[in-house]
Formats: sequence, C-alpha cells, structure tokens
Amino acid sequence: MVSSQPKYELIQVVGRGSYGVVYEAVVKRTGARVAVKKIRCHSPENVELALREFWALSSIQSQHPNVIHLEECILQRDQLAQRMNHGSSAPLYLELVETSLKGEITFDPCCAYYLWFVMDFCDGGDMNAYLLSRKPSRKTNTSFMLQLGSALAFLHRNQIIHRDLKPDNILISQPASVNKCFLSTACGTDFYMAPEVWEGHYTAKADIFALGVIIWAMVERITFVDVETQKELLGSYVQQGSEIVPLGEALLENPKMELLIPARKKSMNCHMKQLIREMLSANPQERPDAVELELRLVRIACRELDWDT
Repeated sequence: MVSSQPKYELIQVVGRGSYGVVYEAVVKRTGARVAVKKIRCHSPENVELALREFWALSSIQSQHPNVIHLEECILQRDQLAQRMNHGSSAPLYLELVETSLKGEITFDPCCAYYLWFVMDFCDGGDMNAYLLSRKPSRKTNTSFMLQLGSALAFLHRNQIIHRDLKPDNILISQPASVNKCFLSTACGTDFYMAPEVWEGHYTAKADIFALGVIIWAMVERITFVDVETQKELLGSYVQQGSEIVPLGEALLENPKMELLIPARKKSMNCHMKQLIREMLSANPQERPDAVELELRLVRIACRELDWDT
C-alpha cells in the first residue's frame, strides 16, 4: 500500500555514517520512541548496501535481547512511501533489486529514492560514550563481553556477518544497560578491520577480529582520537614511532608480529589474554568461531571473579 502520510515524526539526528543518517523519532499514533535510519539510494553502491542490510535484518526470524530489532522498512520515492517486504513484487522494490544486480541506476534518476529502517531506540548512547564517561569497572566489562559474545553468536548462527563491529555501533538501552548490536553493511572501519579485510576478503572470522580489538581496548581502556571527528574512541592499535597503526594493517605487513598483551596493565587474567590473542590472530583459521567464543567468555566470567589477575 502506497501512502503520502508520514507515520513517524523525526525528533533529532543521533548518528551519521558514510551512507546513512540515524534519527530519534516517535510513532505519531502511539507516541512510542523508535530509531529511524535513512539511506539515500542515489548510487548502485548505496542501493546494494541498503538492500544487503534490509535482507540481513529481515531474515532474522527470532529476536535476541542484544541485537537491534527491525520493526519495518519503508521505501520512499519522492513524496510516496510504502512498506517494503522481502521478496516483494512491488515495482519500486524491484527497481532497487535490478539496480543492485546490474550495478547501474535503472530507475528515474530525477526521482529521490530513500530506504527508512525503523528499529529499537536505545537511549543510553553508544559504547564509547557510555564507557569513557565512567570509571573502569570489572563488572561492566564482564557484562559487555558476555552480551556482545552472545549477540555475535546469534548473528553468525543466523548466517549474518556484521561487517562493521565497532563501539559506535554498539548501543546502550537504559535503565537495563543492555547492549544492542546495530547492524551495518559497510565493510569495516580501519581500526577494527582484520588483516584479510584490508585485502578485500570478509568472512565471519573478521567479526571475531573486530570484537577482539574492542574487548582488548575495553579491558585496558586503550583509546585513540579520530582524525576527522577529533572524538576519543575505544580501540587497540600498534605504536610505530610517533604514529599509531591499526592492528589489522600491522598484522598484514607482519603476520608473525607478537602483540604486547597486556599493553598497559601490569597483568591480565591468563585465560582472557590467551583468548584475545587468538581473536587477533593474523590467520583467520586460528581465531575461534562465535559459538566457541561465547562459551569461553562465559567460562572465564564464571570461573575467574577477577579478570585482571
């Protein structure tokens, strides 16, 4: 059904990425708060990324407490909008699919096409803002690791590769402080990219590497300043002289390089240290899969009350 009446009222921008903008919004009929991600479909690349994200989100049949839930996806052309369903035969949807397959715009370029993803709203900010505004806490670290391990295992069991795991895409719900993984289809951010991703190869094991970067940085509060935004971000790296180099890039140049773990603390739980080393292995085959990772994180949390000794 095509409609020209807006169902949601946009309140404010809460996030902005390379190919989309995320808004806080309210459902006009109920007043419920939601997050709405707007993606402009003005190029074949954007269309492909948007459709890939839609297919991934809509393919999940069950919900997970730590994975963002897609309420609906709306396809807009100029002033007209319609709900989009996977496998739809609607002409607007088929035009996007054809554009993605052919790698060239197949619809009227004079028309403005947008995809709107309506999802859970998380009011606690992202992982960076949450952790860096608080004192380090072993209890919080443990909670984050267990929830992220569970979320990633859920995605991989559903044949979904996240592709852009980073603290900015890990959102917090208040007051329960439940982490929600925000799905993205961009192929990674430099400081969280595995060695093979730098060469254009992306598999589920690249998600494991990205989570390893995040966990190591969280445990030791390793941060860097983003050049473009000047924002302090959680992320582990290699120091080369006065420069910091992303772990994946450094390991691509020298796969046998031994990472200094821990980098700042005097000591670290031996099981945690070994797990981080394996997650950050230059060889994807040497990294644990998400199911094994989830189990090992649970074991560490249960058996070791002190993560740092």
